[in-house]
Amino acid sequence: MFEVIPAIDLKDGQAVRLIQGDFDRATVFGDDPPGIARRWQEAGARRLHVVDLDGSKAGGPAQLDVVAAIVQAVSIPVQLGGGMRAMEHLEAGFAAGLERAILGTAAVNDAAFVDRAIERFGEKIVGGIDARDGKVATRGWIETSTVDALDLARDLARRGVRTIVYTDISRDGMLQGPNLDAMQAMVAAVPDVAVIASGGVSDLGDLVALAELGAAGAIVGKAIYTGALDLASAIEHLAALEGGATWY
Repeated sequence: MFEVIPAIDLKDGQAVRLIQGDFDRATVFGDDPPGIARRWQEAGARRLHVVDLDGSKAGGPAQLDVVAAIVQAVSIPVQLGGGMRAMEHLEAGFAAGLERAILGTAAVNDAAFVDRAIERFGEKIVGGIDARDGKVATRGWIETSTVDALDLARDLARRGVRTIVYTDISRDGMLQGPNLDAMQAMVAAVPDVAVIASGGVSDLGDLVALAELGAAGAIVGKAIYTGALDLASAIEHLAALEGGATWY
């Protein structure tokens, strides 16, 4: 199953998109995130990807009230990333109705916490790997570590993470296509993990290419907000691939 997952990035209670993670290069696409969530569900989405941009900088969830409103607005699962760095953050997120929580900065800086989170919440914990030139970025992409993205993926897989969201920062918000070589390397590095691509998807061809190289899904953002990609048509097209096999 290949999932096409719409993204809702939250900043100051609004749905925005950044360019290459730069907070100073934000475009506001709406001040009604729950309404946007309903729109993507009506287009056929089976899951939503929400990012608390303010939380990623602050080091703790900053917009759980908005996240809870999104969860209440739809009947499909919602996953959240951004500032999830302590057990109480996870508890609050799941209490708000999240299906999955994405650990990014914590995956690099606090292996013991990741272990505790997996022990308690199992497959609800998703690894978030955001890479700049192959190295993992943290704290809302403000800092770049010396940790290799593929090495981190293998480590998370050993720890029991079953899903990873992999973002190539250089492609994020650029509408120039995903980094297929990097995605293929990531998929090969962790064959027992579902790898979801993020960053750069600009059209249907990008989604098909990601599906063909073995990604479990793709997060789509700017392309569906600008109209460059029609979400409903993309989901329908991918569902028709592979001789009628169900892809979504």
